[in-house]
Amino acid sequence: MPAHPARAVSSYPSHNLRAMTAETVAAQTLAAQAVTAQAVTAQAVTAQGAGSATDPAGQRQPGPARRPGPLERPAHPSLSPSRAADFKTCPLLYRFRTIDRLPETPTADQARGTLVHAVLERLFDLPPTERTPAAAGDLVAPQWEQLLADEPELATIFADDAATTDFLTAARKLLDGYFAVEDPRRLEPAERESLVSAVVDDQLLIRGYIDRLDVSPGGDLRVVDYKTGGAPREAFEGRALFQLKFYALVLWRTRGVVPRALRLIYLKDAEICDYAPDPDELVRFERTLLALWRAIEQATERRDFRPKPSRLCDWCSHQALCPSFGGTPPPFPELPVLAGPLAAQTPAVPGADE
Repeated sequence: MPAHPARAVSSYPSHNLRAMTAETVAAQTLAAQAVTAQAVTAQAVTAQGAGSATDPAGQRQPGPARRPGPLERPAHPSLSPSRAADFKTCPLLYRFRTIDRLPETPTADQARGTLVHAVLERLFDLPPTERTPAAAGDLVAPQWEQLLADEPELATIFADDAATTDFLTAARKLLDGYFAVEDPRRLEPAERESLVSAVVDDQLLIRGYIDRLDVSPGGDLRVVDYKTGGAPREAFEGRALFQLKFYALVLWRTRGVVPRALRLIYLKDAEICDYAPDPDELVRFERTLLALWRAIEQATERRDFRPKPSRLCDWCSHQALCPSFGGTPPPFPELPVLAGPLAAQTPAVPGADE
């Protein structure tokens, strides 16, 4: 993949950040597959077809993944990166959003994230030579009108036309941050705003939207995620990478390839962070997701989702119902028996959960 100019590149010193060659990725992938695909059939599904592999050793590791067909009704409970992060942040927030499905008033920051993601997706519809800052800026207004048509409640965020104008100006400024770190004229993404999914350990469907997937001529994958907020401090780096590891695991399980790079682009600060996962790390991450799912199931069975107060409470829409703020949660709803507490989860709209 071509190198792209960047004003600033952030790194996460507590993680294994490095540049990996295609040969290294291939060797690590083959080695990990020999360990983790024992006594099971591994199905790798792509748009072109599927393959399988078995190992006779007889010891079961975290299981292989299967990508459901477009018309197939999911037979497993599902988990998205956003909802998994909700449970890690505050189990009661997870309940309010996923089980109670309480409405939340959209915020200007969420709307801005959705808008900027939409513009960056549409930007790559243009011929490469036309992917300029001016062209991106011209996409802001029509994409905002499209969002309003799809979600009329967004119009209630702003008190008047002046506030809307300021909002659109701020969105264009974030696009300037994108052009400071990447040149879209040199890129041709393989996929944009792509919904990916996989069943892990034959028990949990994990799925979510990838902002952008780049594929090099040699077959290397780079997962790109746009962030409209500022680059996090080191204490919050794990949360920033959690979503991308989620996607890396899905791609590995469905396509048999560990992404060469996970790229976070922080538009506000015009910074890039590239992170190289390895197969062993993704095996551990898979186990973490399965443990998290079991904790969610236990909380659902016990109807016990407790609040976890933190600084993030300042942005929560449900303080009036939270015991930590003197509120009382609504009665626990009856759940469908067939697919469990996660069956109805829908991945968040790209940009809306930032």
